Amino acid sequence: MIPTAHLHHVAYVVADLDAALPLFVARFGLTQEIREVMPEQGVEAIMLGAGAAGVELIAPLDPDGAIARFLDKRGEGLHHVAFGVPDVAAMLARLTRDGVELIDTAPRRGLGGHLVAFVHPSSGAGALTELVEVAHAER
Repeated sequence: MIPTAHLHHVAYVVADLDAALPLFVARFGLTQEIREVMPEQGVEAIMLGAGAAGVELIAPLDPDGAIARFLDKRGEGLHHVAFGVPDVAAMLARLTRDGVELIDTAPRRGLGGHLVAFVHPSSGAGALTELVEVAHAER
């Protein structure tokens, strides 16, 4: 049986979190839920509530890290789409069996302490896809 996935969040890379935040809060009425520095990923991120899903803003801390390289190459904008799943490890095992190209072969810690893993854009219709482990009713 394929685990049910739901849209968890969409993520934007921004150069400056404090400059980008008013766009999403004042213009769109989103609410800040989590703000966290994640040195192991070289980023600071904010999760904004947007109804049943969220909007994540990501800014690089490490000038040589993946997010800084993304920002330098593509500029600010959409970075990834995330789906909530009940068991990231089980989903990774299924995707591996199906021949899906993964960035992460095992879950790692993401924003808010969730277990996460990324699917390579070549296996996601050209878009980076994140899997986020959540309880069924949790975002």
